[in-house]
Amino acid sequence: MAKNLKRVAGLGLSVLALAIVSLAWARISRAQGQPDFLSPNEANQVRDEQDPGGRAKLFLNFAHDRLQKFEYELALKTPQMRREELLNGLLDGYSSCLDEGAERLRDAREAGANLRRVISAFQKETKENLETLKKIEATGGPEINSIKDNLDDAIGSTQDALDEANKAAKEYGSVPIRRKT
Repeated sequence: MAKNLKRVAGLGLSVLALAIVSLAWARISRAQGQPDFLSPNEANQVRDEQDPGGRAKLFLNFAHDRLQKFEYELALKTPQMRREELLNGLLDGYSSCLDEGAERLRDAREAGANLRRVISAFQKETKENLETLKKIEATGGPEINSIKDNLDDAIGSTQDALDEANKAAKEYGSVPIRRKT
């Protein structure tokens, strides 16, 4: 009887160790692939884009898509199941995309890429997004209270991206004036 208990305990420990190793391996494999906040299609688009400024713009577009989806879900009269989780996930994805986009913009600027169009797109889009998020925050209510932390993070990420775009705009200066010859 004691021998069988030892065998079962040893087998249980082996299964537990195997489970821990496989979870760690899965986490490492996933970390080496795409970021968690991107869909496989979005990750392919980023991978296929060769221009550093274009990659920054892609992340800006992905963030915009998530904010639009967030606004849509927030406006629904008959909310879906697990709405709070969905809204928080969309805000988290928005912040992650915008943070990544701002980082790509910074990297492209340091690499000396031509970013005039991307910078103006970042400035315009982030200003609009910031206004939208602040309007949502101003509505208040119990629904907003349940997403307050992620909403604050989204506002902070948007302000950081706007600051990064403004910093890049100062560095690049205004658009050159074309003179008639």
